[in-house]
Parts: sequence; C-alpha cells; structure tokens
Amino acid sequence: MPETKFQRLMFALITVIITVPCFVFYCSSYEAGGFTIDIIKNSAIFIPIELILAYLCEIFIGSPLSVKLALKAMPPQKNSHMMVETAIICATVGIMCPLMSFLATILYDGIISVGIYHQMDLSYLIINFIPFWLQKVVLNFPFALLSQLFFIQPLTRTIFKAIFDKKSKEYVIENEKELIEETQAIPSDIK
Repeated sequence: MPETKFQRLMFALITVIITVPCFVFYCSSYEAGGFTIDIIKNSAIFIPIELILAYLCEIFIGSPLSVKLALKAMPPQKNSHMMVETAIICATVGIMCPLMSFLATILYDGIISVGIYHQMDLSYLIINFIPFWLQKVVLNFPFALLSQLFFIQPLTRTIFKAIFDKKSKEYVIENEKELIEETQAIPSDIK
C-alpha cells in the first residue's frame, strides 16, 4: 500500500485517527459499566493527548518493529500478500497494545488519579502499577486484534486508497526490502 515514506506516515496517521477514539471509548465504557453520551463528552479531553502519543509510538516503534518481525516470520517470497499483511497487523498489535496500555496506565492511573482527582495515593499506584498495566493489556488485546483485523485496517486502507488514488496492486517485494533496510537500525537482539 504505502510506497513512500510520506505515504507510510500518512497511513500511520489515518490508522491512529481511527484507532484512538475507538480505544478511548472502549476503555472508558468498560470502566463506567456501559457506553453513554457522557463517555463521549469526558473522552474529548484525552483523545488529542492519546493521538499524539499513539502516532509517535507508531512511527518510531510500532511500525518499524512490526514490519521487521512480520517479514521475518512471513517472508513475502514464500507467502501470499494477504498473509504478510495479516502478519504485519498482528505484529503491530502485539507491540502497540502493551506500549499504549503502559502509557494509558501512566496517564489514567497515574497523572489523572493521583495528580488531578486524588482518588488514589501515589504509593498505592507505585505498588500496583504492573498489575494495573497488565490488566489493561489483557482487557485491550482482544479488542485491539479483532478491531484492527476486521474494522480499522480495512477502513484505513479504503481511506488511504481514496486519498492517494492508487489502484490496488500486487505485493511488491522491492517496497518491503526498503522497509527492511530502514529497520536495520533496530537492535539485533529482537531478531
């Protein structure tokens, strides 16, 4: 799909713009016990913050690592285009879900609960940070994987094609070689 660096940045931006509100509403609804209009009103504060965090994490960590991991597991020369794309989506979720859950734990359970609302003591947060984080990962991972596979990525690809007016093409190995070369700066212990 994206062929240039600019297109990859735009693809990541479209993905984040769709994903972040879905997750903010999902997590807020879970904590409130259901989805209401108040969830939308209260979430409006957090969506811009999470958009920035998610976009930075996606372009600097999620996308480079996920492409490298997916192409190692599913080489394009031996697998169909759809299998390679699915592997990239799964690897992205595997990286971004724990990372964004970590940041959400800092934001919601740390900055907001301790600093703004004083709903919990700082020592309580420090002791329980890892359980809070793991709980968010377990809660978010199934939603992240299913929503990315069946809703967000198909919608992102449709929007991307409409914006860049590109016809659907077969998977081009040269584009993947360029992505692999860009990710060579990633430490080799991840291989």
